[in-house]
Amino acid sequence: MVSMNRLTTEKRAQIIGCLVEGNSIRGTVRITGAAKNTVTKLLVDLGAACADYQHRVLVDLPCKTIECDEMWGFCYAKQKNVPDEHKGTFGYGDVWTWVAICAETKLIPSWLVGERTTEDCMAFLADLKGRMAGRIQLSTDGHQTYRASVPYIFGPNDIDWAQLHKLYRSQQTAPGRYSPPACIGAEKKRRLGNPDPAKISTSYVERQNLTMRMGMRRFTRLTNGFSKKVENMAHAVSLHYMHYNFARTHQTLECTPAMAAGVADHRWTLKEIAGLLD
Repeated sequence: MVSMNRLTTEKRAQIIGCLVEGNSIRGTVRITGAAKNTVTKLLVDLGAACADYQHRVLVDLPCKTIECDEMWGFCYAKQKNVPDEHKGTFGYGDVWTWVAICAETKLIPSWLVGERTTEDCMAFLADLKGRMAGRIQLSTDGHQTYRASVPYIFGPNDIDWAQLHKLYRSQQTAPGRYSPPACIGAEKKRRLGNPDPAKISTSYVERQNLTMRMGMRRFTRLTNGFSKKVENMAHAVSLHYMHYNFARTHQTLECTPAMAAGVADHRWTLKEIAGLLD
């Protein structure tokens, strides 16, 4: 086994490569030979460094069209199995990751790991607003928390906002069925400003949710790879978005989202991400 105080940059990069490609902590241990506590400590330290770096550089962004969504996950136990002494405590049961994506550059400018409440919605949108250089068109799903939060954070005259409300066929979920009912249509509802109907969509952010579930083992459905601590979930999300924004070439862009948004001039390597700890 390799202890944390003897990890080289190359070894850190190997561990990072395993984590961002969807391997679990124990799977990473088996592949790299590093100790479990070493991998966990690297995730915590590097996740914090990635969050800090992106907080500093993802500002004055040229994004014009933003899509937002909330992705469900859980920590410690599923909501119905949370022990009585932990019920109502954040970090036990349902945890939601709020995500924004730029439709043009595919950059993830803002995210928040929290609860699906108006308070967290406002915190998420306030962070998003602070990173934009100008007026944006915003598309969200039909979640009610946006109805009060968007006008409060952006103001009634400084944003073009619409909600996409999806309609599903009414049916009972059969035993052994894990997919939702079939989507039979969607309603576009203009809420503020003058949003372009052709750009009212949540397709990119919903596809990003799939990228998250494939890139982080703790988000994979129907497995035992869930997060035990919400802090570690947040660190994993920060590392995932650092890799996604700065090191992963987007197939349609032929460059990274950070390069497309003008906040990076090259594709980062895993060693450069590991170097954030130096």
